[in-house]
Amino acid sequence: MAHILVIDDETNIRTMVRLALQHIGHTVETAADGSEGLEKFSADGKYDLVLLDQRMPGMEGLDVLREIRRTDRQIKVIMATAFGTIDLAVEAMKSGATDFLRKPFTAETLRGAVQVALNEPLPAAASVPSKSSGVTFSSTTINGFRIEFQAGSGEQTSAGFIQPFTLRSPAGNSAACLVTLPGYIMELVKAHTDRDQMPGGDRFWQSLCEEAIANHLWQNAEFPEGGELRIEELSGGLRRFVDAVLAA
Repeated sequence: MAHILVIDDETNIRTMVRLALQHIGHTVETAADGSEGLEKFSADGKYDLVLLDQRMPGMEGLDVLREIRRTDRQIKVIMATAFGTIDLAVEAMKSGATDFLRKPFTAETLRGAVQVALNEPLPAAASVPSKSSGVTFSSTTINGFRIEFQAGSGEQTSAGFIQPFTLRSPAGNSAACLVTLPGYIMELVKAHTDRDQMPGGDRFWQSLCEEAIANHLWQNAEFPEGGELRIEELSGGLRRFVDAVLAA
């Protein structure tokens, strides 16, 4: 069983998490803010995992995460937030987070994410987006769900760009998922960027599909219904993602 530190400014969240994890045998300590959490982390140094809230008074979760990473490169950290978007998940992933939980989460989702984090090897920090590759979520998990795919497995068809993924749940179940990027969305991306050709070719579109499935898992913590996800609009999140890739 693991020794876990929970850093969250909400008393009810700390209590729920502590009871849910103690129920399955883990040892849990809590801290009410980032400063207290860093003090406990530095004083003990024997934690297996840190569950860290993003929005707290004083130090925000990302700042706490970076401090923890300076002290221990091997510790596993799960970020949790009720206010962030997938953009925050990308930033936390770059800083070394292992997983991201969207609040409110159930005890089942919490236990599943913790189990996955403890069992999986520590992933390498994600690279900064690049024009040819973009961010990949395959080295981390979202709400305990893992995204897997093969490079070059997507293809452009008359319907647009279609990318197959394999999704794995915290319980270990797997499901195939097809993400479709319709042709009119691809044209909107080109218009948004004022480009006829996107850098990286198919890898760029694959990255966009991956961002879309990651956002679905972030919002819903479940497999897409029917094993299919169709991108129906160029949302603000997708626009920011495209801009980040092209600006890198």
